[in-house]
Amino acid sequence: MQQTCRNPWCAQAFTITDDDLAFYDKVSPVFNGKKEPIPPPTLCPECRMQRHLAFRNERSLQKRTSSLSGAPIVSMYSEDKPFQVYSQSEWWSDHWDPLQYGQSWDASSSFFSQLASLLSGVPKNCLHNLEAENAEYANYCWHNKNCYLIFGSDKNQDSLYSLWIYECQNVVDCAFCYNSSLLYQCVDSVRCYQSVHCQDCEDVRDCWYGYDLKGCSRCFACVGLRQKDLHAFNKPVTEEEWKSLIRQGMTNRMEQAFLALRQTRPHRAVHHINTEDAQGEYIVHSSRIINSFDIRNSQDIRYSHDIFDRGKDCAHCSFSGEAELCYECYEVKGHAIAFCNRNWLPSSNSLYLWDCDDCHHCFACVGLRKKSYCILNKQYTKEEYEALVPKIIAKMRADGEWGEFFPVTMSPFAYNETVAQEYFPLTKEEVLARGWKWREQTDEMPKVEKIIPAAQLPDSINDIPDDILNWAIECEATKRPFKIIKQELEFYRQMRLPVPHFHPDERHRRRMALRNPRKLWKRECMKCGKAIETSYAPERPEIVYCESCYLAAVY
Repeated sequence: MQQTCRNPWCAQAFTITDDDLAFYDKVSPVFNGKKEPIPPPTLCPECRMQRHLAFRNERSLQKRTSSLSGAPIVSMYSEDKPFQVYSQSEWWSDHWDPLQYGQSWDASSSFFSQLASLLSGVPKNCLHNLEAENAEYANYCWHNKNCYLIFGSDKNQDSLYSLWIYECQNVVDCAFCYNSSLLYQCVDSVRCYQSVHCQDCEDVRDCWYGYDLKGCSRCFACVGLRQKDLHAFNKPVTEEEWKSLIRQGMTNRMEQAFLALRQTRPHRAVHHINTEDAQGEYIVHSSRIINSFDIRNSQDIRYSHDIFDRGKDCAHCSFSGEAELCYECYEVKGHAIAFCNRNWLPSSNSLYLWDCDDCHHCFACVGLRKKSYCILNKQYTKEEYEALVPKIIAKMRADGEWGEFFPVTMSPFAYNETVAQEYFPLTKEEVLARGWKWREQTDEMPKVEKIIPAAQLPDSINDIPDDILNWAIECEATKRPFKIIKQELEFYRQMRLPVPHFHPDERHRRRMALRNPRKLWKRECMKCGKAIETSYAPERPEIVYCESCYLAAVY
């Protein structure tokens, strides 16, 4: 069936297949033996993705005080937000009871207004950063040690300014890198060591400015090579020539030659590794994937993104793992849950949960742990729960709320604080016109001895004094001040890298711009003419091959 996106600023047509309808039927909840059918979505896949992302503030961290103890904390909720915000240890403790905020359902009010009222009262966890050791400035993270300003990352050590890194050590300014160490400014790379400015690389060592390299070592400005050693610009060089290039670094002339070389080499239409029947981009060890992005170790996933492990039979989900039969969920683990936001400890058979963990048969609750048969944070018996939830759903259905994820207006964050602004950038005027929130953000002026423009920094790390730790650097692009921390300076000296000229946020923006958009276009393979779907837009200059032609060209 054809559907038109309900958002008036979008209004694009999208298709709902028979398989989609079968899935919605399969995940529809049952109460007292009666199924409550989940209706087809009213928003197109892109608008649904944007809606999820508008609830995720990864990087906008602030200093504030705990609402419980008054202790200083680092939080994703700025001081001006009208919420109680607790430190992580306080939020996870037994010093407060989420049930004390419970409220009875009001049949005369809309569902989302009642849930918003509950949400405004229940205390918030300042960060989602579990089992951290000396990693206070991290968010949506787990089990990191000696890390600073990393986000969406697990099991790392001694790493800085990075996004979606996993089991890495000593990596700085990287994104979507796994099982690697001593990396700087690398993107979408796996099992790499002591390499700089590499993208889409695997099993490389001592490579600088590499793109699509596999099993290579001691390469400089190379593209599409396999199992090569001592190459520069895809041509063999001596060890001394390679060392000379590393010492000299990338000049403007060399960078232009490197970019020109990239345009002469074939690019694979999509980045799939060990996949079967997959549609999307960056799909790894997965099968039966439909229109999804950054999916790993999962099966039967549709219209989703950032499913990092063991997702199965899920749709319209994001930032989730170990999830099965989940629908319209964000940052969840569990079984048979829908319309939920951030459930890290597995929950099941629940709907419209927010920051709940290990909960089962719960509906429209916030901040609960290890609870069952609760509605709006109020405890019910199983029989009462089974009788009341269908009544609430009937009212939601009449109001057009049933089957919808939380509206963007319920996000506790301003749009420009969230990841939505990265993937779907809007102006302040556009955000406000949609009734969403915008927050003017200014940098707190660092307490330093002096501020030095980035252009005045010495080119060689050997000429950078220890005193730089007491300075602030003015970003060359944004003019925002930023500081260098001791751990960071030690890394640059170890890797013989110059001090960066750009603010960490600007470096992040430039890294993310290296990745293709989360969108597919229909094209033809530029080698054999076969019809393909690719994340390379038709007007882009790259040579794009289907998988068969690409593999034949690079091996």
